[in-house]
Amino acid sequence: MTIKATYYGANGWLIELDKTRILIDPWLNGDLTFPPGDWLIKGELGKEIEIPRGINFLLLTQGQPDHAHPPTLEKINKSIPVIASQAASNVVGKLGFTKINILKPGETYKKNNINIQASSGASVPNVENGYIIESDIDSIYIEPHGFLDKTIKHRNIDLVITPVIDFSLPLAGKFIKGKTVLPQLIKLFNPTTILASTTGGDITFTGLINNLIKVDGSVEDMSLLKDSSTNFINPEPLKEYKFEKI
Repeated sequence: MTIKATYYGANGWLIELDKTRILIDPWLNGDLTFPPGDWLIKGELGKEIEIPRGINFLLLTQGQPDHAHPPTLEKINKSIPVIASQAASNVVGKLGFTKINILKPGETYKKNNINIQASSGASVPNVENGYIIESDIDSIYIEPHGFLDKTIKHRNIDLVITPVIDFSLPLAGKFIKGKTVLPQLIKLFNPTTILASTTGGDITFTGLINNLIKVDGSVEDMSLLKDSSTNFINPEPLKEYKFEKI
């Protein structure tokens, strides 16, 4: 079978698993802002992206606007089924989506041969979601902040989508733990492929918080952990990657 994955920058992905197309945390048009205003932090896309066609599910990990981005969600067909954390469900509910499935960590959504299980993710401030997505043959793990659910038992996962860099703020500490979690993910999942996520794309950030963020690590550091069984990719935005089992 084949997994297809297209990166949109930031936290956004389109994945295709056994012909099921899942749009994840899309920010495809409009600016990104957080309360109380642009002075705190603002993100601007270098180029807006069209909403992909043929979406079967919208999958949201968090309710924060860099994951559940209202201007982008406004342009998506409201009849598309949504699978979301509690906080993200509140966002899409207000926007008029009609088929919302709320998953708490440990809960599972199943449709035909696609199984989506929520795992415990980042606390921002409430605990949000990561997901293990499986078909009959293929499997994907995604969590955008590098927070690994300690209750997940060792299992083989084909594709892991994760940040690979640590981001921290004074007093608040690390809010993205990609570099920290990467060795744990490799040991836990023995993935065939790891795709770097969360910090890429043609995006410009400004504001007070942006100036205070401390970065530890780089995409190039992934090569230091490379072994014969894992392929590391720093994805090019809008390029479709295909992963086939031999």
